[in-house]
Amino acid sequence: MDAFFASVEQLTRPTLAGRPVLVGGLGGRGVVAGASYESRVFGARSAMPMHQARRLVGATAVVLPPRGAVYRVASQRVFDTVRARIPVLEQLSFDEAFGEPAELAGATAGQVEAFCARLRAAVRAETGLIASVGAGSGKQIAKIGSGLAKPDGVRVLRPDQEPVLLDGLPVRKLWGIGPVAEERLRRLGIETVGQFAALDEAEAADVLGPTVGPGLHRLARGIDDRPVAERAEAKQISSESTFPADLVTLDQLREAVPSIAEDAHRRLLRDGRGARTVTVKLKRSDMSTLTRSATLPYATAEPATLVGTALRLLLDPAEIGGVRLLGVGFSGLSDVQQESLFPDLDRAELADGDVAAPAPAAAGDWRIGDDVAHPDFGHGWVQGAGHGVVTVRFETRATGPGPARTLGAADPGLRRADPLDSLAW
Repeated sequence: MDAFFASVEQLTRPTLAGRPVLVGGLGGRGVVAGASYESRVFGARSAMPMHQARRLVGATAVVLPPRGAVYRVASQRVFDTVRARIPVLEQLSFDEAFGEPAELAGATAGQVEAFCARLRAAVRAETGLIASVGAGSGKQIAKIGSGLAKPDGVRVLRPDQEPVLLDGLPVRKLWGIGPVAEERLRRLGIETVGQFAALDEAEAADVLGPTVGPGLHRLARGIDDRPVAERAEAKQISSESTFPADLVTLDQLREAVPSIAEDAHRRLLRDGRGARTVTVKLKRSDMSTLTRSATLPYATAEPATLVGTALRLLLDPAEIGGVRLLGVGFSGLSDVQQESLFPDLDRAELADGDVAAPAPAAAGDWRIGDDVAHPDFGHGWVQGAGHGVVTVRFETRATGPGPARTLGAADPGLRRADPLDSLAW
């Protein structure tokens, strides 16, 4: 799927069609979870700090918090449509899956392209969303093809095209090569997939390890016989980082948490569920490991709540010794989610690490991106709020672009609404 999170926002909030949309954390340390193609022309992209993306796009940027439940339902509708034509799918995330249609065994490139075009048309008709499709002899080539097909296209790679395509690609494009492996290869002067493929298998194992090295080397040579198979849902989503030098103060740990937690949070968003339990893992200089967990009263994908909880779980290196590895994990994953009742308190904790006492949220405490409903105007979303008023754009996927109305923040008719109502399916 193309720019999935931002595309779903543009679908359910039709006024945003054609506008540069950024989805992600709104706080000072927020990270972009999704960027529309209109924002990418300015250089914005996923995983970029939100403040940097906003600076690149400028005043026209529309910045919205993620709505995981909406993305999950939209994703389910997309892949229900695909499964009607390809029964077995290996779904990698909200917006990406592999399929191996039996009817295409022995098909020509033209027949494959026609099938892909029909599949894209079906997804567009059923969901209103745009999909790009790549096809090739194996998963690796198909994934590369889908990237080349974006936005809004089909790319079928014939067997005779594959070696030339692979040889010239940056080695990081090889599925499974991350920043650490890329750096190891770069130090040896290996920067392209072709250069990596030119190693023998023993050399690949020596550089990247005997477990993953040979498998990645086979992919670099265009050998990919992995079957398409349904995947079980993850029970935990986590991220961790090993530091060049031990962290020896609590402030250093606090500085390290947000980027690690936000990496795990991006994966959580792509999974589509919320988490009830947050776990922090601390590996000390002597290689011993300490873990601490906290369970929330509800599952959430609210980044401020999850990162704030991780910060509360930290232990002071002055008491436990230097920390060489820090990990943040989310578990207790559930489709049923609830937003934080005290988002401002969670954000304050991100800033200074203090834990404030909860206080009731004000009735008019509206945030940009909140889903709301009004008996006179229907479903809408908050475009702006402050100084006792709130501006709401009343629209859904089914209505097309809707009117904006400015109401009193304490208007008794204005209430929070189920974000799923914006899909109007």
